[in-house]
Amino acid sequence: MIRAPRVGVLALQGDVREHDRALRAAGAEPVHVRRVADLDGLDGLILPGGESTTISRLLGLFDLIEPLRSAVADGLPVYGSCAGMILLASAVLDGRPDQQGIGGLDIVVRRNAFGRQVDSFETDLAFTGVGDVHAVFIRAPWVESAGEAVQVLARVPEGNDPGGSPVAGRVVAVRQGALLATSFHPELTGDDRVHALFVDIVRRARG
Repeated sequence: MIRAPRVGVLALQGDVREHDRALRAAGAEPVHVRRVADLDGLDGLILPGGESTTISRLLGLFDLIEPLRSAVADGLPVYGSCAGMILLASAVLDGRPDQQGIGGLDIVVRRNAFGRQVDSFETDLAFTGVGDVHAVFIRAPWVESAGEAVQVLARVPEGNDPGGSPVAGRVVAVRQGALLATSFHPELTGDDRVHALFVDIVRRARG
């Protein structure tokens, strides 16, 4: 019998339980990651939404930044949602000067690009490889630019300008090899197809 992929969920801050549920629905075994030893034996990892500067500070306190950077460099599949996208980005605009990331994705993101908590909104997106998804944006980033190796999977459709700022056409989901990132929170909608896509990436990487 083929064992279910063991997918870690960074459990320092953020919506951890929602990712646990979505991973189980997608056929994976969730494992909470709070220290370096928890990375052993993982087939993949999720960096959940939350407050990116808080998560960055906690990663430093728990000495997880360099081990996570090494894991990404070694090809561990990682999915980052919202704050997780910020952590995976190669560069962050409007972040704190002391904010540390993990990197790996050749993208530049703008932190809190859609506005503050009161500017949170929902919309439907066409997501390559998944189909139409209902997306929830909460103090979300967007992708300002992406390298040639990055595949754009979803953009905000026309007619969506929450808070009065022009956001239609902004990139909100990307993939680069075994790395996947979304500006929005699919774990909050009960639609597990984005997690299923990631678990499929994990299975293919595992061979």
